[in-house]
Amino acid sequence: MKKINKLQIFPFALFQGILTGLLGLVCGILYSIGGFLIDAVVSLGWVSGEYWETPGLSYGTLLAFGALIGMPLIFAAVGFVAGIVEAVLFNLLVRRFGGVKLSIFSE
Repeated sequence: MKKINKLQIFPFALFQGILTGLLGLVCGILYSIGGFLIDAVVSLGWVSGEYWETPGLSYGTLLAFGALIGMPLIFAAVGFVAGIVEAVLFNLLVRRFGGVKLSIFSE
C-alpha cells in the first residue's frame, strides 16, 4: 500500500488538460456531426424547416465544424486550470487528513 502525500502541480495539471482535451475532442465530433446531420436533413427537405431553427446548410454548419477545434481547446484550458486548483487544494488538505492510500497491483 503506497501513500500519496503530495502532488506535483504542473504534471497533474498537464494530465488533466490532456484528458479533458480528449473529452472535448469527442464532444466536438459529436456536436459537429449532429449539427451537420440536422442541417443536411433540413436542406434536403426531409424535415420541415418550421420545426428547426436552421435554414439548412449555412454558416452555422461551418461553425459547428469549428467545434472540432474550439471544444478541445476550451476543454483542455479549463481542465488545466482545474488541475492546478485540484493539486494545490490536495497539497493543502493532505497535511490535515494524512494522505491517500493507493494500492498498486504488484505482488
